[in-house]
Amino acid sequence: MSNITTNIKGIRDIMRKDTGVDGDAQRISQMVWMLFMKIFADKEEEWEITIDNYESPIPEKLKWQNWAADDEGLTGDALMEFIDNELFPTLKDLDITISPQANIIRSVFDDTYNYMKNGTLFRQVINVIDTIDFNSTTERHLFNDIYETILKELQSAGSSGEYYTPRAVTQFMVDMINPKLGESILDPACGTGGFLTCSIDHIREQVKTPKDRDILQTSIRGIEKKPLPHLLCTTNLMLHGFDLPAVRRDNLLSKPYADWGAKDKLDIILTNPPFGGVEEDGTETNFPQKFRTKETADLFLALIIKLLKNNGRCAVVLPDGTLFGEGVKTRIKEDLMTKCNLHTIVRLPNGVFNPYTGIKTNILFFEKGKPTKDVWYFEHPYPNGVKSYNKGKPINIKEFDLEKDWWNNREENEYAWKVSAEKIKKSNYNLDIKNPHIGEADKVYTSSELIEMLTAKLKNSLELLNEVKKEIKE
Repeated sequence: MSNITTNIKGIRDIMRKDTGVDGDAQRISQMVWMLFMKIFADKEEEWEITIDNYESPIPEKLKWQNWAADDEGLTGDALMEFIDNELFPTLKDLDITISPQANIIRSVFDDTYNYMKNGTLFRQVINVIDTIDFNSTTERHLFNDIYETILKELQSAGSSGEYYTPRAVTQFMVDMINPKLGESILDPACGTGGFLTCSIDHIREQVKTPKDRDILQTSIRGIEKKPLPHLLCTTNLMLHGFDLPAVRRDNLLSKPYADWGAKDKLDIILTNPPFGGVEEDGTETNFPQKFRTKETADLFLALIIKLLKNNGRCAVVLPDGTLFGEGVKTRIKEDLMTKCNLHTIVRLPNGVFNPYTGIKTNILFFEKGKPTKDVWYFEHPYPNGVKSYNKGKPINIKEFDLEKDWWNNREENEYAWKVSAEKIKKSNYNLDIKNPHIGEADKVYTSSELIEMLTAKLKNSLELLNEVKKEIKE
């Protein structure tokens, strides 16, 4: 076990003793804002060299090295007095016009809270954190792995689990979209930043000059409305070398659909909008009547179609319900297939998002500007010997080699089949289409088929029950 792994475990163990930290989500939030302060301090050492005339937006007394780095410095009640009455009020009220870095700090602390109550335990935590050098390439890479495990822990932190998309899924989506340096990239519901950091890693090989680095920094953006994932995402992006604000606290669904113009259009959108999310009353009125619904994923799909440039590309994770749903869902799918080429749907098996949800999911790939002629389906199989995924055995990126090998030379096979847009239109835009190559004995029924079968069985049961009632009366 690496020292940094031991450090993170030690921090968690100390925090569990503090009566102010209640549950996984609070513990993670507490740990990450403290890590953010140390990461920011180490980044400032780098920025003093790389940014001309760099000036720290943090008042001298509040800099990490002046209150946290001395392992025999402030502790106990005096430390908590400083944290609660000086550090937090000042950083929450920082003037964001000073510098881009001031904007990053203010955005992090606006909705972040100190949950720890015991100043002695607090001192123990910051002493452990201070041993990590985030300017060391080795330790930074190690911490990226640890950070992934922190994000996975969110899966067991109640509703916070929605912030984590399996790394293999995000990487596969980014690989297939293949973003290029200079293309504008957005995740409108970015959670902890998985799609953004995968995109950064993908494009970084194309970065050859300082100008290229600046282009990368200004081309990737995320939007997140909840404070904890926003904090995690901002920290994640700093670990990936970003020194400009790249993620903002907002809800894109709260802006009127008609107000999005040409300047807002994007080359690439990569996202996994929350499943089953319900927007607050009134949000749906920002959308045209035909798209009005409170379901988050539906509204995001309608907005994504609007925000893509001509020839813009998208990969989005959506539940089965979107594929077979009717009403508003039908109208959004019609809009999608009329304005975009929905060229591929990868059908993921059960359990990919366990333990957060067992809902079956799909990855839709489409390009704006031409209507859909045919939709290719690819049913992702379990590896040999696997019946479902779980926290200990998640989906692995190597499994997607099947799709990657097929992608550029498409032919029907046991996993892949093609359906014409005309056939989909005749079925009222039902995209929940079964794999025709699976025999009845091995068949995995689609969600809409299961509903139809259940409805038919219920109808038969009622008819039999009525017959029995008649016989009893006679």
